[in-house]
Amino acid sequence: QVQLVESGGGLVQAGGSLRLSCACSGIMFNRYSVAWYRQTPGKQRDLVALITTSGSSNYADSVKGRFTISRDNAMNTVYLQMNSLKPEDTAVYYCNAFWSLANYWGQGTQVTVSS
Repeated sequence: QVQLVESGGGLVQAGGSLRLSCACSGIMFNRYSVAWYRQTPGKQRDLVALITTSGSSNYADSVKGRFTISRDNAMNTVYLQMNSLKPEDTAVYYCNAFWSLANYWGQGTQVTVSS
């Protein structure tokens, strides 16, 4: 079955760094674009970053210059390197893989940035 498993979340001080991973299985990974979203309680899930099958990337304005998305097709994994973290980056981060009508989500990983 399809599984997207996020890892790498945790508690970090403001200014610190974390690297999130999204390990995908059960899909033809190199056909899928993959995105990271984040959500805080009571708010909608917002797009953070996206990487296409060709490796092109897009970022939310709030994370440009601080976050970097990358993919390793050999490992079926997408990464989100998060630097210069701010308290407002605190959220549950979700991985999303999509291609044509297929759309899959991970279970999320909590990122907490203390001030």
